[in-house]
Amino acid sequence: MHYDKAQGKKIRYWIGRDYPTKTAAERALNKWITDFEAGLVAPRSDLTIEQLLKKWLDGHRGEQTTYHGYEPKARLHVYPRIGDVKVVDVTDEHLNDLYNALEAEPSATKGGKPLGPKSVRHIHNMLSGALDSVTGPNRLLTVNPARFASPPTERQIRAAEADYPTLNDSETAAFLAEIWKPCGNRKCGKFHRCLRDAPLWSAYVATGERRSEALGMKWDLIDWDQGSIELGYVVVSEGSGYRLRKLTKDGEANAVIYVDQSFMNVLKYQWERQQEEKARLGSLWVEHGLVFARDGYMLRGDGVPGGPQDPEKVSARWRRTRRRLGLPDEFRLHDWRASKITNDLDAYENPVEVSANARHHSPGYTMTKYGRRRKEGAVKLASSSANRIKLTGLT
Repeated sequence: MHYDKAQGKKIRYWIGRDYPTKTAAERALNKWITDFEAGLVAPRSDLTIEQLLKKWLDGHRGEQTTYHGYEPKARLHVYPRIGDVKVVDVTDEHLNDLYNALEAEPSATKGGKPLGPKSVRHIHNMLSGALDSVTGPNRLLTVNPARFASPPTERQIRAAEADYPTLNDSETAAFLAEIWKPCGNRKCGKFHRCLRDAPLWSAYVATGERRSEALGMKWDLIDWDQGSIELGYVVVSEGSGYRLRKLTKDGEANAVIYVDQSFMNVLKYQWERQQEEKARLGSLWVEHGLVFARDGYMLRGDGVPGGPQDPEKVSARWRRTRRRLGLPDEFRLHDWRASKITNDLDAYENPVEVSANARHHSPGYTMTKYGRRRKEGAVKLASSSANRIKLTGLT
């Protein structure tokens, strides 16, 4: 009477062979059937953690980036340690031992350093979700052991996070002026390659977009009159490659951000530059409708003109730009997003609008994550407070 969903077939379920009499055996059988029908019996199965995770990941209905984030974590960190443990035997101690080992032992994916609390927490969330799928009445588990495990806490995760750098408004303005400065070469002109990345860097500065979002911007999602941009696509790294994919889930509307006309002028410059590039390359150009498409500069079989750019190569170009302009060594493309949000909050902009433009789930998250104390802000606060209470002129 036992159907093992994990194996997809009925299996024989032995509950014992040592009963002294037929009556004792019948009583044990009746009790087992009662418990089974009440969902108090965890079915037996040889299904392992590795088999469960593979099945759960294959059926994952979330974003593809979630799958591509989970799969290598499972393959590299879970399977080698507890992959052969049967699901019906796994306990919170198995999981705690796993988490402790990941935080203590060197990891090849971290350059020989142990995994950080945030990565371990992701692994816990993955295991918890997979175990949840086989927990319940007449399923492999009556209780999910991940509920009693002790993964890194949110406080531990925040304590381990690196303190990201930001640039204030005046430093940002100086950066923009520098990247739009022609090189002065005798061949330099309006669309010379020295300004090749100036529009892209400006997009990160002006909009606070993530790297993937800027690379996935499409011309037909720009409303030139309203000054709005729909973010419907992203370019994401997957394994050793990358691809263009939808940003939103099925049925959801695209996120919309609003920009100033001055940034629209940057986009118009990018449009003119791209038209010239298309005319130069002719049939080599494959139209994808991307604002920041792969151009024809130094083609070596590593992309299609008109197609998406390799995000890792964009980051490599950014590192060269960063060194050339003397920005902090640890300043990433993503830190332009942090800089914009922080500067908007410092300028007392409406947190609701700041949060909406950043595509955060709430203004509270925006304030907690990006509200940072800076020296100039502290000085401004002290001066404002002194003026309000008429502190000046007392002596």
